[in-house]
Amino acid sequence: MELNVKLGKDSGMPLKDGSRYRSLVGSLIYLTHTRPDISYAVHIISQFMFAPTDVHLHAAHRILRYLQGTCTIGLYFPSTGTFDLAAYSDSNYAGCINTRRSTTSWGVRMAGYFVSCRCKKQDKVSKSSMEAEYRAMSDVSSELIWLRHLLADLDVHC
Repeated sequence: MELNVKLGKDSGMPLKDGSRYRSLVGSLIYLTHTRPDISYAVHIISQFMFAPTDVHLHAAHRILRYLQGTCTIGLYFPSTGTFDLAAYSDSNYAGCINTRRSTTSWGVRMAGYFVSCRCKKQDKVSKSSMEAEYRAMSDVSSELIWLRHLLADLDVHC
């Protein structure tokens, strides 16, 4: 995404046929499973599937150009390593210009590699940046607890 650009539902001219945009965004959503570095940008452009504009299409093409330049980057999962869990979270306060809701993103690493990550708009409007950050920490904490129970069921202790 370009720095300091806020995409809104009314930015730009509406596309005559939005089916190509929807197909492109759907493909990018699928690609975020192996390329978590584009998840925030794809999250933003996927909000405009119902009425895409030329500005939204330009942002999607920018993601494609980024992918073309970084085609050798991906996730790598080695077979050795310790099973230490580490979690990271962040949020932007009132990042959506239409709803003023914050966006939460977090990732969980196991053995030094990301095994779970998410980027989504928060359910409620936060009253401060501190509240938005607490919501992000709460989400990633819930994921950590779930992962620890799953790993314990698989007899993997970390």
